[in-house]
Amino acid sequence: MHRFPSAVLACVVAVCAAADPVAPGFTLSVLTDDVPNARQMALAESGLLFVGTRRAGKVYAVVPAADADADPEVVTFASGLVMPSGVALLGDDLYVAALDRILRYPDIAATYRDRPRPEIVTDELPDARHHGWKYLSVGPDGFLYVNVGAPCNICKSDDPRFASIVRMDPATGETSVYAHGVRNSVGMTWHPETERLWFTDNGRDMLGDDVPPEEVNVVVDVGAHYGYPHVHGEAILDPQFGAGHDPADYVPPAVEIQAHSAALGLAFYTHSAFPAEYAGALFIAEHGSWNRSSKVGYRVSVVRFGADGPAYMPFIDIWLANERASGRPNDVVVAADGSLLISDDQGGRIYRATYTGTE
Repeated sequence: MHRFPSAVLACVVAVCAAADPVAPGFTLSVLTDDVPNARQMALAESGLLFVGTRRAGKVYAVVPAADADADPEVVTFASGLVMPSGVALLGDDLYVAALDRILRYPDIAATYRDRPRPEIVTDELPDARHHGWKYLSVGPDGFLYVNVGAPCNICKSDDPRFASIVRMDPATGETSVYAHGVRNSVGMTWHPETERLWFTDNGRDMLGDDVPPEEVNVVVDVGAHYGYPHVHGEAILDPQFGAGHDPADYVPPAVEIQAHSAALGLAFYTHSAFPAEYAGALFIAEHGSWNRSSKVGYRVSVVRFGADGPAYMPFIDIWLANERASGRPNDVVVAADGSLLISDDQGGRIYRATYTGTE
């Protein structure tokens, strides 16, 4: 396992430009660099980690080593799938989102070494590949929640499931729209106290370097509309679809992030291993920009909540220097020991951030 202390950080490829590339007192290590195109993660209580992919068409099991200093074993138990980026555990079963279908791998902890054959929960989701990769979350109600991205940069669709988050019965595959007007969410999590769904949403392209912002949203009312394609951010009317629409009719974001940062996976911090100021904080994987004159994102950020509202700041900022990206964070998961796991689909790595109290 490769460790990178915050005081003398060795970046993976480029020389770090940030003054504090890792938050003071934290240490970053590489848990494994053998998970090509690592996307969403699902962590079992045993420590067994499941990782989906987008371009690789594979799903991995990362098996913890008996020796803490040894590298974990990586087992590829599924391959040949179409964008199996979303993974989620419900009971003993692993659910995988692969473009237009949701697959179930029963009793996955006992079968992942045997190339298990999945059951099809549904194969009737929209199959447009533009924003077609899916993310999965299990709600407090035991249902699956699945994003369905817009099949374009900016457009209106006849199928109401496009640009939405849907709620799915894991037994039947039946769905209903849980949140409308969501252009491209690739990250969902549930607040540990309110049990409300929080999700990221990537803003439209081709409006400039700084418009519109990336969003973090909260579902208070089921079926509410979050603005796309009419309104972006709090009150930015779309030049093509915004005429005649009042921003007050749509749910504004809880947090806005620099445009094109590509905020993806997110997780509330529910452990006590980090300092008290991180209790209940929201960690966000920023995948990074592709169409901005100066790159942004390529980091993990954190939002702390206080009396003055949410406060956003970088947490780990090692993957971008001199316009060169050495990694693209995709998802974050809080491990049982309180560390933060981070997937990187460019480097094929799983990172682990721990608090050591030393700089």
